[in-house]
Amino acid sequence: MQSARGVAGFWILAAMLFVAMASSSVPSPIYPVYAAEWQLTPLMLTAVFAIYVAGLLVTMLVAGRLSDHVGRKPVLVAGGLLLVVSLALFTGADGFVALVVDRIVQGVAVGLLIGALGAALIDNSLERHPSLAGVLNGAVPPFALATGAVSSGALVEWGPAPEQLVYVLFGALLLLLVAALFVVPERVTRRPGALRSLRPTVSVPRASQTLFRGVAGALVASWALGGLFLSLVPSALGAVFGIHDHFAAGALIAVVTGVGGLTGLAIQRLDTRRSLFLGLVALIVGPVVTVSFVFAHSLPGLVVGSAIAGVGFGAGFQAPLRMLLATAAPTHRAGLLSSVYVVSYLAFGVPAVVAGLVEPAFGFVPVLAGYGAFIVLAAAIALVLQLVARDAAAVEERAAEAVERTATGSVRTVAE
Repeated sequence: MQSARGVAGFWILAAMLFVAMASSSVPSPIYPVYAAEWQLTPLMLTAVFAIYVAGLLVTMLVAGRLSDHVGRKPVLVAGGLLLVVSLALFTGADGFVALVVDRIVQGVAVGLLIGALGAALIDNSLERHPSLAGVLNGAVPPFALATGAVSSGALVEWGPAPEQLVYVLFGALLLLLVAALFVVPERVTRRPGALRSLRPTVSVPRASQTLFRGVAGALVASWALGGLFLSLVPSALGAVFGIHDHFAAGALIAVVTGVGGLTGLAIQRLDTRRSLFLGLVALIVGPVVTVSFVFAHSLPGLVVGSAIAGVGFGAGFQAPLRMLLATAAPTHRAGLLSSVYVVSYLAFGVPAVVAGLVEPAFGFVPVLAGYGAFIVLAAAIALVLQLVARDAAAVEERAAEAVERTATGSVRTVAE
């Protein structure tokens, strides 16, 4: 029977993953405050967004496999404390340069944490619910992004010290969780190769490579959609609908990410390939509906499109993640998860940066439409690949059955 310490450790890790991911979306609703106070241009805000993604990606490429060698807890403590430092820096930010530095530190911290936390969660899986770790790895990030955006938007709109309070709250939570790591059992035995693992690489185990190529399009489409809603769609409230309420921007982000998290929980007992099909279809339909209603100036339609997109965000990430984790040995989990997030955050960041760069030349709504078209194209390609793979598997299965029937018939003939 699993010890009470093991059960507590599992939930401490899940909570830390939740708070760490939530903290990454906290600055988004505060950007309009920074922009008004420090006269930041859209291009400067795009740079702040890009620098966070760059710091996160570089860290995952360099240190994504480190916890497979030195253990999970040393990496989690270092990443957790660095994230606390980044949140403390935000409370004293006084201009564009400070904001850039804060986001770099935050990106490095989240990059250290994300792969190690996901792998540690699986290492400490509950004996009574062994599949829950994989489910939470996919469902927690959307829920966390929703919580970070909504809590930040609410405190900016109605709370005191809008540029400090939310960072203090999340920093305090993280400090408590770092201290609670003392309870978490270490499941990884130290092994040689820690320095060698720091060479920048995307590490996908051989057993996972074919599947990784097949589901990469779903990862790209789902996280590009996340980038769309965190970077451009909330701006539609002001640019198209004349709504400048900070909480409304956070709530719109929460529609996508919250529905995504609920979808991840709802499909946990559904066949992963069917879940993937569901996600890809929603990733095609959701952006089309969202952009169409922006053109039509229909706020209820925008919310409906956001909810459909949220289904795609949840299933389009959850299903591939569960499929991939099932193929990875314990000693390769952190590296595989980091590779998943490298692809995901590239899709999350690069289109948003491009959109920010071209928006002054083309206008907000055309850029929004182009961004949506990119997501639809990525999801459509991924869907075609899945259909081809399914048809190929069906042909192989029928061929195997035919060979088996022939062999059975030959045996009967010989026997007769």
